[in-house]
Amino acid sequence: MAENEKVGQNAQPASGKADKAKKDKKTEKKPGIFARIGRWFHELKVELKKVVWPTRKQTINNTLIVIACVVFVGIFIWLFDAVANALIQALFHFVGQFR
Repeated sequence: MAENEKVGQNAQPASGKADKAKKDKKTEKKPGIFARIGRWFHELKVELKKVVWPTRKQTINNTLIVIACVVFVGIFIWLFDAVANALIQALFHFVGQFR
């Protein structure tokens, strides 16, 4: 029961803090447009410093992999299209014989 009393006591100040935070937010003035833009550029610069950029070798390797995949998929689609075209032409030829 003592634990319940502690929880009840802790709940009251928390709601008081929430009310105070709401009041503070209402009274705080929103920063100007130039201050927000400046902050955005500053945060952008900080985030770009965290980026791990790939090496030249990694970039070339990844580019070659992408080109190989594009060529492979292109050939696959070309073959599928050629087979489908041949099947449709055979079907039209077959149906044309019955007319």
